[in-house]
Amino acid sequence: MGLEEKLPSGFLLTTVEGVAGYARKNSMWTVTFGLACCAIEMMSTGGANYDMGRFGMEVFRPSPRQADLMIVAGRVSQKMAPILRQVYDQMPNPKWVISMGACASSGGMFNNYAIVQGVDHIVPVDIYLPGCPPRPEQLLDAILKLHTKVQDTKFGSNRAAEVAELEREALLATPTSEMKGLLR
Repeated sequence: MGLEEKLPSGFLLTTVEGVAGYARKNSMWTVTFGLACCAIEMMSTGGANYDMGRFGMEVFRPSPRQADLMIVAGRVSQKMAPILRQVYDQMPNPKWVISMGACASSGGMFNNYAIVQGVDHIVPVDIYLPGCPPRPEQLLDAILKLHTKVQDTKFGSNRAAEVAELEREALLATPTSEMKGLLR
């Protein structure tokens, strides 16, 4: 016997976090940070064949102050890293990052001094998208997974507690250098 059974039909029960999460996930704007061949696939995702407009993302924003999602597509050089961080810092909170392609996620085949070996050394990454280059369908799938994450994001003191818990878990996690099995 809950409150739902006592209300007449037509009433909707939810939380403020639920409504705000729904609004955020359906009005996500992206800032373009296309650096290499993955950027061509990212641009084609915005075209008519894949139509990101059905997710409320039809326009790639040229200004970071109007965006809440950064898609880093391609390899990041050491010279580009500070600019990437500056663009990320200019984005309003809450902000999310998708690392698109093997080069952005891990440096790809460019294991040298000039290329950053993973964009997560510069900005926190929410979704890693593998491939060289990943197909537009994969990017749409990553965006849908990010939508689920965005809709479940907490607010205020709940968000601060969630961030503290995630940081504590990250500090307690086993370093990859000590992991055994498929990693070695």
